[in-house]
Amino acid sequence: MKEFFKYVLATMTGIILFTVVMGIFMVISLVGMIASAEQKTEVKSNSVLVMDLSGQMNERSNSNVMTEFMGEASVMGLDQMLTAIDKAKKNEEIKGIYIEAGAFAPDSYASMQALRAALADFRASGKWIVAYADTYTQATYYLSSVANKVFLNPQGIIDWHGIAAQPIFVKDLLSKFGVKMQIAKVGSYKSATEMFTGDKMSDEDREQTQAYINGIWEDVTKEVAASRKLTVDQLNAYADSLITFADPNQYVSMKLVDKLLYTDQIKTEVKKLLEIDEDDDINQMSIAEVAALPDEKSEGEEIAVYYAYGEIVDGAASNPVEQGQEIDAQKVCKDLEELMNDDDVKAVVFRINSPGGSAYASEQIWHQVMELKKKKPVVVSMGGLAASGGYYISAPANWIVAEPTTLTGSIGIFGMFPDASELLTQKLGVKFDEVKTNANSGFGTLARPFNDEEMHILEKYIDRGYKLFRQRVAEGRKMTTDQVEAIAQGHVWIGKDALKIKLVDQLGDLNVAVAKAAQLAKLDDYYTESYPATEDWLTTLLKGATSGNYLGDQMKVMLGEYYEPFTLLMNMNRQNAIQARVPYYMNIR
Repeated sequence: MKEFFKYVLATMTGIILFTVVMGIFMVISLVGMIASAEQKTEVKSNSVLVMDLSGQMNERSNSNVMTEFMGEASVMGLDQMLTAIDKAKKNEEIKGIYIEAGAFAPDSYASMQALRAALADFRASGKWIVAYADTYTQATYYLSSVANKVFLNPQGIIDWHGIAAQPIFVKDLLSKFGVKMQIAKVGSYKSATEMFTGDKMSDEDREQTQAYINGIWEDVTKEVAASRKLTVDQLNAYADSLITFADPNQYVSMKLVDKLLYTDQIKTEVKKLLEIDEDDDINQMSIAEVAALPDEKSEGEEIAVYYAYGEIVDGAASNPVEQGQEIDAQKVCKDLEELMNDDDVKAVVFRINSPGGSAYASEQIWHQVMELKKKKPVVVSMGGLAASGGYYISAPANWIVAEPTTLTGSIGIFGMFPDASELLTQKLGVKFDEVKTNANSGFGTLARPFNDEEMHILEKYIDRGYKLFRQRVAEGRKMTTDQVEAIAQGHVWIGKDALKIKLVDQLGDLNVAVAKAAQLAKLDDYYTESYPATEDWLTTLLKGATSGNYLGDQMKVMLGEYYEPFTLLMNMNRQNAIQARVPYYMNIR
């Protein structure tokens, strides 16, 4: 017995010592990271901005202490990348950009279009861009094609295949478990529910999907053709012949790349552009380092840029995987109210990237935008998605700017109510009985599906919500309800088509929206501040340890295109039954 206690005590002592040592190591590591982050970055002469295109890209950067401590890359932000490119363009010591393309997962073609436009602007300033990859995905080739020189591994691949949308349908899967969805919706193009009720696309959804993927591909091919001095027909022929599996030497003759090189040979090409000797080192700077360089002195009046991206929900997420990727109506309304009451803020650019979500939450944000608009100009800048609820909260703005490939509109609403009565009564053997005081006291019971009368009441309720949505759009866009109805019915529009039907006012990026806000506020000198403010390292660390932000980021990187279906299944039971959103999983490849 004495020996037993001796071994137990020794084990406990070992565990305690190990924990203490690891704690000290973690503290030292964190202090080092913080000191490194706070250290002023020096821009050496003849520097190169290195863009490592790998990992996930969201609307804003997510600098997570946990990911840095684990030695893994944080989720990149479009905002940080655009800032870095702009600062590199203006900094005389930075001579060019080196793009190293990898497994890059941007959130949308519209985000890539904005990033590519910034790279084109950098090149137009007289500086150079060089791109290299072992394998170019279609996304990274679209971005890299803007470079002065595009290089590829001698055994590399260019994945160039066109765009396809492949929605999935789970009706039969649910039926195997005795579950089916009861749907009340308005809008023949409102296809979000088809995933649960059909086994193929409706004619209306096929029509609108074909239209917007054609529109996206049209922009992609036009821009790549201009950069590579090819024709759109040539690029379509390449896609049709599936050149992904072509001999790499053919890519050179096709004018898709300039030369086949190994990694060490790329350094020689860059050194030639820098006009330095072969033995000299290349001064490299990362996106994060350049983005963190001091801004030019802020002068003039403030324009607030408020970022809202993700699904629109009624309250903070309870699911750790989705933390930080949602538009919490309660928080957004509070933030917009503070901007409204801040006399230093002269205009607000509302940056929206959302598929929609809760109709109730969308109405709350709509109201707060209306209140904000009474005091100062509000300009919406649309990202990859600003559809359904995302358009609901955009409609009241003074001016709406969208990217040409933004997906927007989808003015419609639906209610989705799971019926698991067969699962309970037939597959699991649960029995129900009932006593009630009134005719509809048992409404919403798990024992049975809705009856005809109940579905009729729900459909009237959904129709009322649709009419309210339509009226909000009519008021915001200065249209009649009949004019809105002609382009509504849940129809998804691409940005350049939305401009023609007056759902948006202008095509352009965030800078265009900021310039318009300055014009509406009659500002000659102005600067921008981003909201919500980024958190300090301690807050990020504590949240990362408790809320699962790190888990969500890593799952998104690991699961890739399967991340959305996974989170959908996890979150079905907490979604508001009344939704204003586009399809749950558009799966544009």
